[in-house]
Amino acid sequence: MNLQQISSRLTSFLCAAMLTHIANAQQPANLPAPPIPAEPAAIVRGQVPTVVAKRAIIVDDRTGAVLYEKNSLEKVAVASTQKLLTALCVIDAGPLSDMVYVQTSDTKVEPSKVYIKSGEKFNRGQLLKALMVKSGNDVAKALARDVAGTEAKFIERMNAKARQIGMLHSHFKNPHGLTEEGQYSTARDIAILARAATRNSDIADYVKSRGYYFIHNNGKKRWLQNTNELLKKVSYCTGMKTGTTKASGRCLVSTGELNGRKVIVVCLGSDSTNIFTDSSKLLKWALVPAAKPPKAVPVK
Repeated sequence: MNLQQISSRLTSFLCAAMLTHIANAQQPANLPAPPIPAEPAAIVRGQVPTVVAKRAIIVDDRTGAVLYEKNSLEKVAVASTQKLLTALCVIDAGPLSDMVYVQTSDTKVEPSKVYIKSGEKFNRGQLLKALMVKSGNDVAKALARDVAGTEAKFIERMNAKARQIGMLHSHFKNPHGLTEEGQYSTARDIAILARAATRNSDIADYVKSRGYYFIHNNGKKRWLQNTNELLKKVSYCTGMKTGTTKASGRCLVSTGELNGRKVIVVCLGSDSTNIFTDSSKLLKWALVPAAKPPKAVPVK
């Protein structure tokens, strides 16, 4: 074998070795499959408690299974619970570090406000947290205008997002939930919305905050108390969103987690006296095993 033939074979060998190395490098690592989480033991539930809310639903957050429902397909006003959809649309629009410059038109709304002022600037994350904790309507308007250019274009995004996640019985006409003709949703659709919102870590973090200091551009601090009273009354409540208008009555979306279970409870059309009691009853029914009856003691 002459020198030229040796050189040719050596070159072929090196090329083949290099191609094999590249092919192997492109293959996924042979890692073990992640373990399948254990299914929580079947929970023993008593009779579903009676609630004042005209419409309600309980959904298993992990599987989406409906555990209980009451008039869950009635189309009604849902007040500020729809701000969860506003939040999802803001998340979709890009980084929460983007700055929002407040305009006078953003502040022309009542009644729930954070009192941001024209000329102030905040990043989207700051305003989104205020939206979830204090439910500021002025903040909702500012975010909607900033994200889409106009509030009308933002509403188009809201309805498109609603359809995308499966809210097929809803229509929205503003980003804050104040009563407007032709705007409606259902308890079942709001549960679908809540389940989508729980998948976002930022929203999940904001809705569990009991309160915090919102800092204005001039350094003034304003304490924002979470409107969801269950956060301080029910240890396994993990947050979500309140809503109140004359048309909707008192509304509350609440989430809870206990012993590996996560559920979503939606109550619509309750009243001031009963809304938090209604929701806590349903959370407890869904998450806390019913007490076992005492053993019979034989008479001596």
